[in-house]
Order: sequence, then structure tokens, then C-alpha cells
Amino acid sequence: MQTLPHTAASLATDLRALGLAPGDTVIVHSSMRAVGSLAGGVQAVVEAFLDVLTPAGTLVVPTHNPANSDPAEWTRPPVPEAWWPVIREQSPGFDPARTPSQHMGVFPELVRTWPGARRSSHPQVSFAALGASAADVTGNHPLEDGLGDGSPLGAVYRADGKILLLGCGHDRNTSMHLAECRQTPPVMADHGAAVREPGGGSRWVTWTAPDADASDFPQIGAAYEAQGVVDLGTVGSAPARLMPQRAVVDFATAWLPVNRA
Repeated sequence: MQTLPHTAASLATDLRALGLAPGDTVIVHSSMRAVGSLAGGVQAVVEAFLDVLTPAGTLVVPTHNPANSDPAEWTRPPVPEAWWPVIREQSPGFDPARTPSQHMGVFPELVRTWPGARRSSHPQVSFAALGASAADVTGNHPLEDGLGDGSPLGAVYRADGKILLLGCGHDRNTSMHLAECRQTPPVMADHGAAVREPGGGSRWVTWTAPDADASDFPQIGAAYEAQGVVDLGTVGSAPARLMPQRAVVDFATAWLPVNRA
């Protein structure tokens, strides 16, 4: 049983013991519930990361908006066909500064709104970043390459960054989508979303991009952990896995054509 709340200082000690270092670029997937009771709430977690990374490092989080999608494809729940044009035409539209992330958790949302944070422009799979390389990570995010080499995931790969799974598993390991995009050829899908116009109002945009399927990510993660380098530890009360993103992506890129039907 946790006897005292975790603090920014104790969390920073845990992150250093795990292997996170000054100057690192790290993409974090997290469950704050798993981290446990916190003195200062989730703010303490952000403070701990910034302390460990120092101003030379970069903290990256997913700030996705999966509901900003074509209502014709919605199944949980579906909506009447008569609603589709209203949703496409009247949704306020994605704006990096205004639109909150969906289903990502409180930690990414706090990072997104932290002073100095940068957020990429993709209306469905944006990322936010804090630190020295935040502009480089988030500055370019093409619609047609939302999770590929031209996305923030590709920028983390080029920076030889790390992945931290904090209280969650490989089913949340977004970097594996980069491996999907590298298949020859990738499975493609049509997409749509509302985006905010610079002067106000919104417009509906459509594009074709590699399809995202995370159903076998836990299997890929288990296979990688059996062969690859993963630093295991505890941050607060949460089990934590720290690993090199480039090695994970390269492993998944080779695994997919052999093992995915």
C-alpha cells in the first residue's frame, strides 16, 4: 500500500533510475491512475519529466482526436445518415490551440496546454511536445502521412528518441504505426475530418493514408521484449517500460509482413 503521495522529486528519481536522461527525446504513453496518489496531481508528473529531461530534452505526447472523423464510418455508436452532412459541415473544426485531445488521458492534455508547448496540425492524430526540439517534432504533419515518416513519429525516430510506457502496455504504443506505414505497400484507407479555417468557420477535408490497426501491437511488443532492449522499473506506483523507439519500429517493420495476415 502506498503510504505517502508521490512527489515531483520522487518521480524524477524514479525516471532517472529507469534510464531517462538529460537531453533525451521521449514519447510518453501513460495511465495516471496507475501512477498512484500525487502531491500536486498530474502537474507533478510533468514537472518531474521536465526536471529529468532538462531544457535540452523534449517530451512528446499523443493528443489525438479520433472522433473528428467521417460519421459514415462510426459504429460505436453509429449515427443516422441524416446527421452526416450536419456533422461534416457544422463541426467547429480542429484547431491545435482550441481543440482538446480525446481519450488520451489527463497527462497529454496537461502537456498540450503547458506554457511553451507546441502541437502539430493533424486533425485526427496530432502530437504535442515540450522542450528543445518541440518545434522540429510538431512543425510538419501532412494529412496523408499522419503516422508515417513525415509525422512527429518520424521526427522522434530521426532524433533517436525513446518510448516510455507508463502504467500501460504496447496496445498504446503509437510508434508501431510508423512500422505499418513502412510496409510495401501499406494498407490504405480514406479519411475525413473538420478543420478550423484561419479566419473562423470550418471546412471538411478528405485524404487517403495508411490504415492504422493496433490489434496485434501487444503481440509485437511481447516479441520485441523477448529479444530487444527494454528498461523495466517503477515510476510512482506504475510499472514502466523505457525503450529505444528506433529499435521498436525497426523490429515491428520486419515483424509485420511475416506475422500479420
